[in-house]
Amino acid sequence: MGLFAFLKEKFSKKDKNEKTEKYEKGLAKSRQAFASRLDDLSKRYSSVNEDYFEELEQILIEADVGVSLTIKLVEQLLDKSEEEGITDPAKINEELVDAMFVGYVENGGNITNEIQFRDSGPTVLLVEGVNGVGKTTSIAKLAKRYMNKGKKVLLVAADTFRAGAVDQLKIWASRLGCPIITGKENGDPASVCYDGAKYAKENNIDLVIVDTAGRLQNKANLMQELGKMNRVISREIEGAPHETFLIIDATTGQNGVSQAKSFKEVSNITGIVITKMDGTSKGGIILSIRDELGVPVRFIGLGEKMEDLEEFDLDEYLNGLLVGNGK
Repeated sequence: MGLFAFLKEKFSKKDKNEKTEKYEKGLAKSRQAFASRLDDLSKRYSSVNEDYFEELEQILIEADVGVSLTIKLVEQLLDKSEEEGITDPAKINEELVDAMFVGYVENGGNITNEIQFRDSGPTVLLVEGVNGVGKTTSIAKLAKRYMNKGKKVLLVAADTFRAGAVDQLKIWASRLGCPIITGKENGDPASVCYDGAKYAKENNIDLVIVDTAGRLQNKANLMQELGKMNRVISREIEGAPHETFLIIDATTGQNGVSQAKSFKEVSNITGIVITKMDGTSKGGIILSIRDELGVPVRFIGLGEKMEDLEEFDLDEYLNGLLVGNGK
């Protein structure tokens, strides 16, 4: 059984769970723009030919799958069509889903979405991203997620140069009922990290979430700043930072992928949190990120509510993008 058929069978039950419904609803715009176009394409051709593959290529590019990955996928499908004599467009579309799945799984290391906590002492998560991508809100959602799991969470407001960043995080800390460490406006972010690490050790904090600056205009300054923060944190807490998440706004499309490349040049990104997935018709960005960076999407934002930040599930994503019928 191919993956497409497997997904249809797996998610066809009437009693779909909450996560499946959330994925299907959150990816409704992407599915309308992608799956419906694939379906229409397969109906317009009785058998695949050069024109079919050219149209398929255009659909993938417009869905933000990315040019390099699109070319790779289409070439795979062409080879498969020729080697196995596949001419049925519907079958080619099923092979496309299989290729998407395999490519994501194989393009990088093992995928563990949830933060893995140390046996003792604080676990440190650095959060990066340019202004406007939903970084502060994502930090709050992550904090809430792990507080619900019984973890003691500390927020560290080290984005000291962006007006309002500290105040926004303080508001979230108050709402969540978790401690926060702040510094002076335009102060040294590394000193805020030092204070945060010290507080975390003294108060048995499980997870330290550090908000960092995202000024990509000057990579040299950003690299220097992040490097200093990393050194300070690692001196205080062994192996820190243990995770570095990059926040990307799905609605920015390939610009978001470019941002990810730039951040990866100056920082050891261990995972992507993709926000506003429910607000875009270009759902292929997740595949593009994985292909371009080899970094997995760890969490996905499927709505505005606190509980709408979901652990990324490849099966649920492909179902929501290609199969599901959620509204």
